[in-house]
Amino acid sequence: MLKSIQKRKNKLQAQRKARIRGKISGTQEKPRLTVFKSNKYFYAQVIDDASGSTLAAADGKKIGVGVNREDVKKIAQELGKNLASKNIDTVVFDRNGYLYHGVVASFADALRDAGIKF
Repeated sequence: MLKSIQKRKNKLQAQRKARIRGKISGTQEKPRLTVFKSNKYFYAQVIDDASGSTLAAADGKKIGVGVNREDVKKIAQELGKNLASKNIDTVVFDRNGYLYHGVVASFADALRDAGIKF
């Protein structure tokens, strides 16, 4: 891929991320759930922006799964259990500039099935 094309894609992704992040914020009662995906792994963490602390996290690398629709469902189930143990049932979803389709949508649906509302 040409460098100029990749620079444009990175710039557009950063603009989407900034636009989303300017509108949402997490609190202790309703923390922010953010996702990150690389070519190999998928990560998710729940953040209280008021105190700047991470309340819960799920890591595809630690579980030993990759990035596809079936694997992110396992990550969502683990995060759902972790949130349930901390009595968190409502979050604000931050897709982190990624388009809401594919693995991001699959993760969100699986998390809803695990009992988390957003």
